Amino acid sequence: MYWNPRVFHRSYLEMEKRFKMFVYEEGEPPVFHFGPCKHTYAIEGIFIQNMEVSRFRTFDPNKAHMFFLPFSVTMITQLIYVRESHEWSLMKNTASDYVEVIAQKHPFWNRSLGADHFMLACHDWGPEISSAIPNLYKNAIRALCNANTSENFNPSRDVSIPEILLPEGTTRGLIGGPPPSQRPILVFYAGGVHGPIRPILLQHWENKTDPDVHIYKYLPKNMSYYGMMRKSRYCICPSGYEVASPRMVEGLYLGCVPVLIKDSYVIPFSDVLNWETFAVIVPVKDIPNLKKILEGISSRKYVEMQRRGIQMRRHFEVNSPPKRYDVFHMILHSIWLRRLNVRFQDEDGS
Repeated sequence: MYWNPRVFHRSYLEMEKRFKMFVYEEGEPPVFHFGPCKHTYAIEGIFIQNMEVSRFRTFDPNKAHMFFLPFSVTMITQLIYVRESHEWSLMKNTASDYVEVIAQKHPFWNRSLGADHFMLACHDWGPEISSAIPNLYKNAIRALCNANTSENFNPSRDVSIPEILLPEGTTRGLIGGPPPSQRPILVFYAGGVHGPIRPILLQHWENKTDPDVHIYKYLPKNMSYYGMMRKSRYCICPSGYEVASPRMVEGLYLGCVPVLIKDSYVIPFSDVLNWETFAVIVPVKDIPNLKKILEGISSRKYVEMQRRGIQMRRHFEVNSPPKRYDVFHMILHSIWLRRLNVRFQDEDGS
């Protein structure tokens, strides 16, 4: 489940003991210090709100290991972008102007050229909007749902965060499912034709008269999406227009082993979690062999993967207030690990 449990827990406890972050106070809601706390990009607003009151926050910047830029890419897209205009300059200018204010008012950005700063964005456009700020793009830590190495996501510096769909802003009613013996369906997927991978999946497996394989473009009206996940052993999580998808976390929440079919995706928390022990990773080229691959997993191994997924679920849960080892703290831990690679003259004595 973990690559090295002892190393992970030791570094996590060290983070709890030492890590301090400074949150800039410039800017007014709703673009700054605020974000969506419901629906697909909920993690963005929840993280920003939690950081405002977190015990990891320090109001003394001289004690800070990291500096948080509390702007919401999702709110920028909702309030500034003109629909169907395909014009990005106003959004990019908003982010760039904000960092410029920070750089002029405080010495910390210029001191490190952004290397000890971080932003967090779950919206698909987070990577593109951050590209308008060269030092943010090249030096700072970007915590992104859209963690795509083909779009210049750098896993040694950037942080992959999970996309979590919260229709009502909480996980109430979204967690839990029956044991393996009560899951009669081998594999389930329902979703639109977005991006290059889903058309291949639907071409091979949509509407098959196979009782083990339930793959749909549109979920039949008599079916419940979450109900089908609870009945299924495996749930397919393909890329859409972008690599991130809430299906992966939904599968973990409901006890359905995720089947990841993605190109160039850095899986969240994969520097400490061994995803291959509780998920199935299928290359795009193997989509035609999907059923064969899943049926080739022994019942014993499936039960073990499902059990481990349930154990790993706590790292993806959203709590109010946050709890140890939950998704808020796992994001911080990923940032902490990358901060350890940043050294300044006053830290190494040179």
